[in-house]
Amino acid sequence: MAKRKHKNFNKERKTLADSSAAVISLYIYGHHAVRAALENPQRKINKLFLTANGAQELAETLARLNVRPEIKKPQELAALLPPDAVHQGMVLDCAPLREPDLADVAASGKPLIVLDQVSDPRNVGAILRAAAVFGAGGIILPRRNSPPPAGTLAKTASGALEVVPLVSVTNLARALETLHKAGYMSVGLDERGAMLIGDVPRDRPLAIVMGAEGPGLRRLTRETCDMLARLPVADDAGFATLNVATATAVTLY
Repeated sequence: MAKRKHKNFNKERKTLADSSAAVISLYIYGHHAVRAALENPQRKINKLFLTANGAQELAETLARLNVRPEIKKPQELAALLPPDAVHQGMVLDCAPLREPDLADVAASGKPLIVLDQVSDPRNVGAILRAAAVFGAGGIILPRRNSPPPAGTLAKTASGALEVVPLVSVTNLARALETLHKAGYMSVGLDERGAMLIGDVPRDRPLAIVMGAEGPGLRRLTRETCDMLARLPVADDAGFATLNVATATAVTLY
């Protein structure tokens, strides 16, 4: 499968001028993502844009939280977003959540997901959703070449962005070394891995490292992992690869 690039996220984030600094403001859209963001007390809300139908769907939530939306026509909401975005009558202009420290998520002792340049926002959103369902302690991804925590990612995550910590790091290999010092064992998923994922020892907390579709794990990331493991496949499957989000969900399960 050809690797699809997702580099242009301009319509999923915008910059608001502040007297002292630039403040990043993000768009979240879609029913589940917007409702979850509104319900999250840690989320700073700037503006909420709804269609008349969207306002009816959220009427109880709006009254309880005392939020007053601006009513817009569907095409006015669409103009704020990328061409393929499905807003479902709801667009939220909000600030990013406070980013937790790597040490904070490591202290949980829960399984962690480390993403090595997974750039498709739909994949990252789906991984967030799986992480929420299977109780992962957080997702760690590089600061560069990763989608913003909003827009397509948030809609695909279906509310999981509000409950699963997302940690951006400058250097992924260094982050893995930090996790090792915190007692984690890092397991890189690779179809050439020496053992099956079900045979990985569980005497320590696990950091599961997933590579981008196509190139997989980068060399330095692979070398920094404690071990490489693979998913089991049927003998007559004909191929041994899965979408990265599906592979992550299977691994977490």
